[in-house]
Amino acid sequence: MRLGWFDGWSLLPYLRGLMPSLHVVVVSTRPGRGGLAVGKWFEERAREHAGFDVTLVDLAEVNLPLLDEPKHPRFQDYTHEHTKKWSAIVSAADAFVFVTPEYNYGMAPTLLNALDFLFREWNYKPAAFVSYGGVSGGTRSQQMAKLVITSLRMMPIPEAVTIPFYERAMKGGVFAGDEIQAKAAKGMLDELLRWTNALRPMRG
Repeated sequence: MRLGWFDGWSLLPYLRGLMPSLHVVVVSTRPGRGGLAVGKWFEERAREHAGFDVTLVDLAEVNLPLLDEPKHPRFQDYTHEHTKKWSAIVSAADAFVFVTPEYNYGMAPTLLNALDFLFREWNYKPAAFVSYGGVSGGTRSQQMAKLVITSLRMMPIPEAVTIPFYERAMKGGVFAGDEIQAKAAKGMLDELLRWTNALRPMRG
């Protein structure tokens, strides 16, 4: 069957023999967090989508301290081993989905810290958000984070997965998203794949 322009563009990674790498980054590190369960749920949706090579990255395991590099990250002259490891993780990704809560009407400080450690490793890569929380579903965290990532030359896409009252869907430590959230995840991943392919030439 002859591929149309849209289908050919969507399947470009397969035609090249290389699927783009998606890092699903679980932002919350606090005890009792729901982020890891939500992150694992989204990881499954991303694998079902089959457009990316998916890796789950847990900031609790990365265990970055509060920014402690003496030089500006644009120089990539890192002093600490934890920064070098974080640099390698971020460099390996073509796209990101940040799974984030909302704290005090704003973004999670762990996400801001993780972003601030690096600069060039983020450049010209798209990012999307899965946010969770109370009535707002973490939307204000998304809004604040988008302001920051654009300064890192990243492309935040409008599509998102927003999960209000996420605790109602937690069963035995497992998050069970509904059909609406699963549909939103697919739409977001479709758009993220388009931007991933579009930005690839800018990264050389």
